[in-house]
Amino acid sequence: MSTAESARFPYQLIATDLDGTLLRPDETVSARTRAALAAATAAGAAHIVVTGRAVPWTRHILDDLGYRGLAVCGQGAQVYDAGEHRLLTSVTLDRQIAGLALAKIEAEVGPLLLAASRDGLDGEVLVGPGYRVHDGPLPYRPIRDTADLWSAPLNKVYLQHPRLGDDELAEAARQAAGGLVGVTMAGEGIVEILPLGLTKATGLSLAARRLGMKAAVTIAFGDMPNDIPMFAWAGHSVAMANAHGDLKAVADEVTLSNEEDGIAVVLERLLE
Repeated sequence: MSTAESARFPYQLIATDLDGTLLRPDETVSARTRAALAAATAAGAAHIVVTGRAVPWTRHILDDLGYRGLAVCGQGAQVYDAGEHRLLTSVTLDRQIAGLALAKIEAEVGPLLLAASRDGLDGEVLVGPGYRVHDGPLPYRPIRDTADLWSAPLNKVYLQHPRLGDDELAEAARQAAGGLVGVTMAGEGIVEILPLGLTKATGLSLAARRLGMKAAVTIAFGDMPNDIPMFAWAGHSVAMANAHGDLKAVADEVTLSNEEDGIAVVLERLLE
């Protein structure tokens, strides 16, 4: 990046979460935000999507954006080359350890409602009995027997509880099984168990290394507790106005909501 470009935009890497951050509630990206990202990349920055969604639930959004770079998917489990439509790295959840973790959690809170995301470019999301799925276009396959969740490699397991709220369930899961698996809350009704030590920061650091970029020159945007490790890694962190309180507490600044083009507001200011 040239000296002139450095003066125009102070970061080399822009890392954006998708849901609740880059995407509006209708799963589109506004023209204003698209223009701000285009201006920042024209000024020498790279944009990288960092999402909890696995590749099959992310690919259509990236294609619609004309996005050709790297994306970090599956809470850091997958580094995906959007231009070539191929996985560069993929980390799977040890199914035996995950089963033990679930048993420990259920011993504390009672029966859980389960879903799981299978590994791979075309990995299905399997949804067990009673698990509440958000309305929308994302495909999933209902199953009758939760034993079917374990029949192929997974990148994550989703947890819900009949009575506990998301924050309560996530905390209970950490207390019961935090030594075996990672636990994160990625959105309303979305508590996940992951390979131990895996976070968005893990995948982002791998992707940044491939691009020859460092944490200090990264600005990150997010809205949920699963973005906390990414915020800790990045040189500057920005929470959306609609963000979870735990994320706002560790952010360097808070912008407007995803409905109000909060990313664009920050990028336009930095481009001035």
